[in-house]
Amino acid sequence: MWSGCRIFLPRSICALRMGIKSLSFLRKGLISLKKGRLEVEVLDATAITVSIIRGDYSTAGSVMMLLEIGEILEEWTHKKSVEDLARTMAIHVDKVWLLSEDEDKEILVPCDQIQENDRIHIHMGNVIPFDGLVESGEAMVNQASLTGEPLPVCKAEGSSVFAGTVAEEGSIVIRVKQGAGGSRYEKIITMIEESEKLKSNLESRAERLADRLVPYTFLGTGLVYALTRDVTRALSVLMVDFSCALKLAMPISVLSAIRESGKYGIIVKGGKFLESVAETDTIVFDKTGTLTKAAPRVADVVAFGNWDPQEALRIAACLEEHFPHSIARAVVEEAAARDLHHEEMHSEVDYIVAHGISTFIEDKKAIIGSYHFVFEDEACKIPRGQKQKFNSLPTQYSHLYLAVEGKLAAVILIEDPLREEASDVICGLRKAGFSRIVMMTGDSERTAATVAEKIGVDSYYSEVLPEDKARFVNEERKRGHHVMMIGDGINDSPALSAADVGVAISDGAAIAREIADITLGGNDLYSLIILRQISKLLMRRIRKNYRSIVSINSSLIALGVAGIIQPTTSALFHNATTLAIGMKSMTDLL
Repeated sequence: MWSGCRIFLPRSICALRMGIKSLSFLRKGLISLKKGRLEVEVLDATAITVSIIRGDYSTAGSVMMLLEIGEILEEWTHKKSVEDLARTMAIHVDKVWLLSEDEDKEILVPCDQIQENDRIHIHMGNVIPFDGLVESGEAMVNQASLTGEPLPVCKAEGSSVFAGTVAEEGSIVIRVKQGAGGSRYEKIITMIEESEKLKSNLESRAERLADRLVPYTFLGTGLVYALTRDVTRALSVLMVDFSCALKLAMPISVLSAIRESGKYGIIVKGGKFLESVAETDTIVFDKTGTLTKAAPRVADVVAFGNWDPQEALRIAACLEEHFPHSIARAVVEEAAARDLHHEEMHSEVDYIVAHGISTFIEDKKAIIGSYHFVFEDEACKIPRGQKQKFNSLPTQYSHLYLAVEGKLAAVILIEDPLREEASDVICGLRKAGFSRIVMMTGDSERTAATVAEKIGVDSYYSEVLPEDKARFVNEERKRGHHVMMIGDGINDSPALSAADVGVAISDGAAIAREIADITLGGNDLYSLIILRQISKLLMRRIRKNYRSIVSINSSLIALGVAGIIQPTTSALFHNATTLAIGMKSMTDLL
């Protein structure tokens, strides 16, 4: 910078230009001092000021130029990583339930058709795709994606709701404030930039260490001058500091790892979660939609009593269409494939997590769900003379039970094939360092045992409720284990929140994706192995960067104090190696 200026302009003009350029660095240092903190900005400002006072404009210019390059590099990497992350976290809701003007019925319409002041019905478990005002109903809304609040907030008539939040319980009708194309993207960027979730523990410790080292750098500079009375040697210490490199390399390493994860369809909401993945020793899988394919299908409908299988399926689809679970989708899709139309003909739907659905159709109570819910909780009966038919139902399928007025109407047989890669992934995860691999499912003991044997998990638990999964995770953590939970449904949400790191399948329920720390966007589970590899390599890179920064800068300080190299050379090597480490940290880990 100084050399280039001297070629074209007189020395006095170049010196003035250098002084003006240094003001921005001095201002940052003074702001830090005003706050009562000795931070890296003070160190940079002091080094530049001392060089200018000594007339060493070449050193001052080199320091400023390299600092500016470092800031540009860090800002660009941070901005790109944040934008990539925000883009993957943006809302992907295709359709919503629009209330007709007379409120007589709900119509499922594409989101891009929603206009300002339209009224939409948000059912439990669904993402709220627009900002709006609650007109009726009541729901517990999870706002963690925007506010960071860990607990859901009650939203009733008159309350404001925001795009990207999730209705965990209840349902509400909202009047839309702003139609399609709102500002959700900008909100996510703001959330990410302000969230401490971006920082891993190692990264945070490195940054705190960087600031704590600044006073020692000043102390070292003063001590060298006191012992040698040589300004040049003292300045060599001032020109080389650890904090600049630590503050540049560590965040770039983490953000680059998040960006690289995105290339494999893995959405990571913060660097601390990559560190958690590297530390986990226990992994817990939900079965349905996670170890099995995300698209189960209806194999058959077995009717009981006087019910027609087609009519039973039509009613089941009418009930299930409001809930974003893989089995619910299978029922709805089978009804569509059979060209069965199911207009809204039921009252308010009551969804009992991990149990089933209860409502009234033409004043008759209709329920659909698990065996436990239908026969034990609701005490429904099998029609007289059909017990043998019930007992002979095929055991290789999952069973979904429909009952009307306390009597079994139909059993829907669900085929939920295992993912082809499931057993290979389990084997790969064990090789990647997981000491215990567990499967938990709400399915029967018979189904769970069959799946567990096929894929080779260490242990399994059947017929579990959401609170059972969360309780297991908490107990494992109390024993000192680091736990990763993999799930896809509403019933997995408590366990996803309780785990050290929660991982959701992208095809699963919206609430699971919102609550989870990481979302797998690929079509298979191999991305879990990739996630583990990236996290391990990131921790290795951070530790390697730390060792490199300490050894290189210590060597430069020693050489400067010994008088072997000049302050200008120290500054050049220090900043050059800092940028080199930063550039290396931007490269892919795999």
